[in-house]
Amino acid sequence: MLYLSTRGHPDRKHFCDILLEGLAPDGGLYLPERYPQVDAAMLARWRGVFNGGAPGGYAALAFEVLSLYIDGIPAADLKALCDKTYTEAVYGTAAIVPLKPLEKGFYLEALSNGPTLAFKDMAMQLLGNLFEYQLARRGEELNILGATSGDTGSAAEYAMRGKHGVRVFMLSPHGRMSPFQQAQMFSLMDENIHNIAIEGVFDDCQDIVKNVSNDLAFKRQYKIGTVNSINWARLLAQVVYYFAGYFQATTGNDQKVDFTVPSGNFGNVCAGHVARQMGLPIQTLVVATNENDVLDEFFRTGVYRVRSSADTHETSSPSMDISKASNFERFVFDLLGRDGARVKALFGDALAREGRFDLGGDPVFAETAKHYGFVSGKSTHADRLATIRDTWARFGVMIDTHTADGVKVAREHPNPAVPMIVLETALPIKFAETIVEALGREPDRPAKFDGIEALPKRVQVMPADTAAVQAYVAQHCPRP
Repeated sequence: MLYLSTRGHPDRKHFCDILLEGLAPDGGLYLPERYPQVDAAMLARWRGVFNGGAPGGYAALAFEVLSLYIDGIPAADLKALCDKTYTEAVYGTAAIVPLKPLEKGFYLEALSNGPTLAFKDMAMQLLGNLFEYQLARRGEELNILGATSGDTGSAAEYAMRGKHGVRVFMLSPHGRMSPFQQAQMFSLMDENIHNIAIEGVFDDCQDIVKNVSNDLAFKRQYKIGTVNSINWARLLAQVVYYFAGYFQATTGNDQKVDFTVPSGNFGNVCAGHVARQMGLPIQTLVVATNENDVLDEFFRTGVYRVRSSADTHETSSPSMDISKASNFERFVFDLLGRDGARVKALFGDALAREGRFDLGGDPVFAETAKHYGFVSGKSTHADRLATIRDTWARFGVMIDTHTADGVKVAREHPNPAVPMIVLETALPIKFAETIVEALGREPDRPAKFDGIEALPKRVQVMPADTAAVQAYVAQHCPRP
């Protein structure tokens, strides 16, 4: 399996070459040359491998999916990495991602059982083990530069802390994460973890990461890699739980399902797109946004319009306070028939020049729903409160603010003939302030996080300046 850039760069690379790399040399994102196809016989075999979420089933399913995309790691080693990553000890349940039925045909898929209580753990735990494995094979070190709007940062840091040969420099928007999210990251004292709070919004952090990735000389000199969802390995790991959710919601492979995915950066739902392209019987992929509705606007109108920092709303589902969806380029690449030159013109030129592009008048826009199954919707703070209250009152289930966005939008796209699976993105404790506002009570807190907000914190506040971040990275790395 070889990988190409969404912007048409002629090079083709193997998985192990792009694992540590991040963006392609032309600023594009990596995708496989083709999506492996899962036929009926393979799907039936995988259902047996998953075995209803029996112990070891999820790890075995992960190995099956990853094996189709990774040819540079011996099968025995890849299986051992999956077995090491997806354990009941780490996730607290043998099924790893159990379905929670709310009512007939309507489920939450629990993706928040990992160390940091958010779905990002599902991929990040694997990525940490893959990085350590590959760096040891090469005798190299890696400096990870990432950006987080809330959950990616803690998931990355918990996955990489203490890992040999890895340092993490994580950018976050100063003062814009929940107190619990900040405490999870800033209380880590591991020497290989560096937190940098940027005076700006998430998109400023993300832009700095991209600027550094595009500075090829600096990137090579300081061995810069990424764990953001622009990293293909992370997105690939997320594909697995779409298959796991499908197997739990259906009894036979002739059935279809719908998925609703709370989304800001388009990584989580892009994994669903990949699963659907592989042949998983997904009928509809519902994209749920908050007030930062750049994705909803596109799927309704064909206009992709990046907001400025000043126009990026600070909301009660802060992990989706994003106005520039990095992974969206992967879907547009497929939508445009994998025309790298046209993708480069849109994402490299039009966005830089005008801050927007419009595919609404292009015949391909109709394919977003017709061929690729995408629809969308938007949720507000009032919607979140109402949905949290309703879900608690009717089902006795407490959901976080982002999952509430998903549940609200999912209910706008009912299909009684097809099960709806909403991807749960985090546990409510991460957004306690809004839960208290909605329900008048604190959410349950895992014992290991008691008093975390009061722990000492180690964080560097910096302006939104690429050169300043590069200087900090250089200062804290051994001289090449």
